[in-house]
Amino acid sequence: MSVQTIAVLMASLVPVSFFLAALANEKQARWKLAERLSLMGLLVAVVLSIGVVSGWFSISEYHHWIGTSLASLVMLGLVSLIAFINIRFSSAYMAGNVEEEKRYLRWLLITLGSVATVVISNHMIIFMLAWVAISLSLHRLLLFFPHRQRAVLAAYKKAIFARAAEVFLFAAMLLLFLQHDTWFISEIYQNISQANELSTLDQVAAVFIALAALIKCAQLPLHGWLIQVVEAPTPVSALLHAGIINLGGYLLIAFAPLIMLSDAAQWLLLVVGGLTTVLAALVMMTRATVKVRLAWSTMSQMGLMMVECALGLFELALLHLVAHSFYKAYAFLNSGSEVETSMKRRMAPSKSPTLIDWTLATVFSAGLVFGLVWLADIEGPYSPWLLFALALILLIAERHGRLSASSLLSMVGLGAVLLAVYTLQKAGAGFIVPGMPASVGWLGDAWIALLFGLFMLVYILLRYHTERPALQKIRRAFYAGFYLDELVTRLNLRIYPTRLPVRQKPKKLQVAKEEFLQ
Repeated sequence: MSVQTIAVLMASLVPVSFFLAALANEKQARWKLAERLSLMGLLVAVVLSIGVVSGWFSISEYHHWIGTSLASLVMLGLVSLIAFINIRFSSAYMAGNVEEEKRYLRWLLITLGSVATVVISNHMIIFMLAWVAISLSLHRLLLFFPHRQRAVLAAYKKAIFARAAEVFLFAAMLLLFLQHDTWFISEIYQNISQANELSTLDQVAAVFIALAALIKCAQLPLHGWLIQVVEAPTPVSALLHAGIINLGGYLLIAFAPLIMLSDAAQWLLLVVGGLTTVLAALVMMTRATVKVRLAWSTMSQMGLMMVECALGLFELALLHLVAHSFYKAYAFLNSGSEVETSMKRRMAPSKSPTLIDWTLATVFSAGLVFGLVWLADIEGPYSPWLLFALALILLIAERHGRLSASSLLSMVGLGAVLLAVYTLQKAGAGFIVPGMPASVGWLGDAWIALLFGLFMLVYILLRYHTERPALQKIRRAFYAGFYLDELVTRLNLRIYPTRLPVRQKPKKLQVAKEEFLQ
């Protein structure tokens, strides 16, 4: 048996073990078994990654149903680690009802096995089947409390959009098979990497893949279900935001050469993803509920990931995907204490930045970021560096508006450290997934830079000038999400109506007449 075959068997063992464990919950929920299997998946991903880097087996000379590329192994390790954290939290969160524990763990393991299958699959049919299985099993978790109206409505809309994404993805894969006469993703990747332009079928397939990724990542205006699924159990929300919704980004990474040769696909991602990035981040500012803020944050982050893929920054997209998964898993599982922190932050006295604060922050931030770009002779696109500079401006300028004020030098030092860490991590991710030149060129870069500039302007207005009547009206529009979800929901219910559970009336307190005070 060759080393390559052993690697394929080891990788396939991870999803298979999750599926088999789902069958072992007939009598009781086997939480410890699920934890050990997730740790085994992490160990397999680490061992196989070392094997690929060390050259023990090749990933380019063989085409198996299971892929062992570095990107797929990184995703496998990420899924396994998120699974371990989620299962440990869920074992305490769901304790108390044996039947509910068994039902929850069964569908959780099926969902995890399906996600693991997607990230290691090198065959488009297996990829597609696992993609559908994720939606179906996640649907059962979202309806874990079937009597909650908002939960049912969110799962209903999620199911509709998931079927639309699956139709686009299946059509794209069918077109790719007709064009390249193979179901293997690695072969299609190599064929398109060697081409200078795409055929008509490839062009249509690229647009369909972009549409599937946008729908999967809950981009505007098909975003409402992501906000309403907070009605599901907290670990389900954590799994959704940390390990499932970002599969749209992984889909674009898997078909990177195809996207980079299609202007239509790139502009679709730049326009929809760019607008979602900015608008969702601004809407998040107006919301008070912690989980709802996190949901809008996820939409914004997924939009930014779409933009990174459209600009050819696939190494940055992979880095973003991993970092976002860990952050959202922590944020949702720690949302209880986040409520207290958020209240302290609002009650703390804040000091608005002065003109001198903004000026110094701009000078130091621009000097750090664009000085590095100039000294290191970094080539475009430059809009991500602009976004980093804007983030540093806010970090430095608002140093007096936090729970603990910091000095200017300490914030500048922190900004320099963050810039160095970001640059090193981006370079390291480039060894796993290399970046590619985008065909949209400087126009796409300029479009995103314009959006980032507008975001900065509106952020300052909404944060520090809300006393003006015109801005109060704008703030209400942002708070309502521009009523996009309401319009989409009405359209969904008109085209494909459904019956929501009847909300039970609360019991009235019956007090005897003689107990009233005379």
